Amino acid sequence: MNRGLALALGVVLLLVGALWTLQGLGYVGGSPMTGVTFWAVVGPLVALLGLLLAVLGGRKRT
Repeated sequence: MNRGLALALGVVLLLVGALWTLQGLGYVGGSPMTGVTFWAVVGPLVALLGLLLAVLGGRKRT
């Protein structure tokens, strides 16, 4: 996978995961996802996956 694509996809997943977490915890309203425990659990997992992908995509290969 292209490093730039991996980095961009990782950042998007990180942001989406953070949003899902906040919605699941009830901090962001206006969505059927608000206050649903499932999203409070899945959100951090997606954010962690995005962080891992962004770090791996941003690393220089030697």
